[in-house]
Amino acid sequence: MDVRVGTSGFSYKHWKGVFYPDDVPQRKWLEYYTNHFNTLEINASFYRLPQKKTVEGWYERTPKDFNFVFKGSKVVTHIKKLKDCEDEIKAFYRQISYVKEKLGPVLWQIPPGLKIDETLLEAFLSTVVSGSTPVIEFRNATWYTDRIFSLLEEKGASLCLHDMPGSKPPDVVTSPVLYLRFHGLKGRYRGNYPDEHLKARAEWVKSVSPSLCYAFFNNDVEGYAPKNAKTLKDFFD
Repeated sequence: MDVRVGTSGFSYKHWKGVFYPDDVPQRKWLEYYTNHFNTLEINASFYRLPQKKTVEGWYERTPKDFNFVFKGSKVVTHIKKLKDCEDEIKAFYRQISYVKEKLGPVLWQIPPGLKIDETLLEAFLSTVVSGSTPVIEFRNATWYTDRIFSLLEEKGASLCLHDMPGSKPPDVVTSPVLYLRFHGLKGRYRGNYPDEHLKARAEWVKSVSPSLCYAFFNNDVEGYAPKNAKTLKDFFD
């Protein structure tokens, strides 16, 4: 079982002195990050397409066994709401392809206002399924049905297991790639996870024994994300 643990983003100024030492300049933060983690979830790609030069730079500055997970464009998910977005999807995949073999799964966050629509999801998955496993993070609990879980499995997509209040999914595995996101116990990306909580999640993952597991911490406030990521990683070592 290959387990990869990291954080959702890395360039947070409030992590200086908490995770990043004061004597490490911001331009070297990515290199410092890779000394501790072997994967990184890029959230900035949700807001705008990353430039080719930027993505190529990430590729060059990271170790051979490192990989990136990109969050899908909000134009696709939140503006067009998965409809008539083939061109935008192609443009997105083109830009992230510059990390080459370091490309991991691709995360698509479905907005809270979008309720269950099996036909829409099936069409979307048919468009995005490629060499990278699509990970679907639902933010509306109406999606959590056996039929949707079966559809994800049929399409080779992974259900994102997250802990956002009001839309937390059941622990259902739909793909050999297991994907967990930790948004913070206090909500709004805040709060420290107790070791007991993280140990329990690690034990559950071990019991499921997926081929590949990704776990990302999005509780960046106060720098808890890298701290908790290190702790979870230790439970797998």
